[in-house]
Amino acid sequence: MSASASVPASVQHDQAGFRRVLGLGSLLAVAVGLVVSQGVMVMMLQGVGAAGLGFIVPLGLAYLLALSYAFSFSELALLVPRAGSLSSYTEVALGHFPAILATFSGYVVVAMFALSAELLLLDLIVGKVYPGVFPQYSVAFGVLALFTGLNLLGIDLFAKLQSAMAVVMVIVLLILGVAAISEGHAEGVTTTLLQGDWNPMGAGVLALTAMAVWGFVGAEFVCSLVEETRKPERNIPRSMIIGLTVIFITIGLYGLGALFLVPREALGSDALPHYLFATTVFGKTGEVFLVIAAVTATCSTLNTSLAAIPRMLYGMACNGQAFPQFKQLSPRARTPWVAVLFVAAITGLPILLMGQDAAAINLLLLAAALAWLLAYIIVHLDVIALRHRYPHLARPFRTPFYPLPQLFGIGGMLYAIWNASPSPEMSLKIYGTAGLVLAVVSLIAVVWIKAVMKKPLFRPEPLQP
Repeated sequence: MSASASVPASVQHDQAGFRRVLGLGSLLAVAVGLVVSQGVMVMMLQGVGAAGLGFIVPLGLAYLLALSYAFSFSELALLVPRAGSLSSYTEVALGHFPAILATFSGYVVVAMFALSAELLLLDLIVGKVYPGVFPQYSVAFGVLALFTGLNLLGIDLFAKLQSAMAVVMVIVLLILGVAAISEGHAEGVTTTLLQGDWNPMGAGVLALTAMAVWGFVGAEFVCSLVEETRKPERNIPRSMIIGLTVIFITIGLYGLGALFLVPREALGSDALPHYLFATTVFGKTGEVFLVIAAVTATCSTLNTSLAAIPRMLYGMACNGQAFPQFKQLSPRARTPWVAVLFVAAITGLPILLMGQDAAAINLLLLAAALAWLLAYIIVHLDVIALRHRYPHLARPFRTPFYPLPQLFGIGGMLYAIWNASPSPEMSLKIYGTAGLVLAVVSLIAVVWIKAVMKKPLFRPEPLQP
């Protein structure tokens, strides 16, 4: 580990060849744009369909869990301000094996299935609204090719696009929610909802915390952009905390609006509840709203992933944890172009292999999401380990009420993993697939560390003063 690893973020000056061009607005767009995807729009409505107004309980718990990981990532990103993000933090806290395992299983593999699912969902929605206009998969691959090219052109263009898409997406979702609440209030639905059983699931609603957590995962992608951020010690924590709060308010109004106008049973059973919601509120015009929301949600998620994950791979390559080709930056745009093309390739692969088999995609997505939660547990352990080993080291950001957020986060993520399966019959498939993913990544990590890096698996690298 280089001596610069622990230098405060504010005094790191383009050592890796990146340019500091991102401000709070750009980072906020990354945090919101990555999290709010079509998959989240669907799952939040299904949660509302299952629990009614009671869904606010798991949604609130998920928001607190998200704040806990935001605190941990903020502390680590400013203590070890490197593009490698989780891999850079974990190698100095727990060693190289947990670092590679967490980053590949928790980000590269998850993104591989999450992004392909998003693109397929966009293809499906556009095909439903405009039947016969676009050939199958043309929208999915067209959008993938477009944003791969735009990300190769540089971080400046990425930031402008991301900010615009995130703003449009949040505005559309808020319009849907507020319009539905206003219409429902005028029809007297408010009184009916409040007089009825607001929480039909009772204490069982806590099991939906696992579903609600998916509405907040991914805000930490801003941390991989730390080397390109202006005033990171201020903007990194603020972007995640403000972004997660905006998401909580948006999802709350969006879900409440749906509950006002769409029967709860329909929200819970419909495969495309966001389509049902939009057309119920605005009729045929709602299809246009939905297409705008779907396009901006999918494109902002894809855009952020194609910016952040390649920079994680770049950081890992700089640390010797991945192929050295990932270190290559384009001469003009200073973009890790090999890593961008790699992420684009693994995103398109599942679409070719599985087509529109939604069941297979959802299974792989749920299984890989378990690995994402494992990555969050590891980041909390990183904070605890580094606080223990380096208690007096200056930290630009310190987790408030340490170690309570870390302990709460670890317990909550374990609970979410335990309740990740939507049905008993799917449990074996989900946990089996997740186990297979982790086993394959673990094997590759062990071989790489021992044969290529020639280092111990669990010996942390020194964090130089």
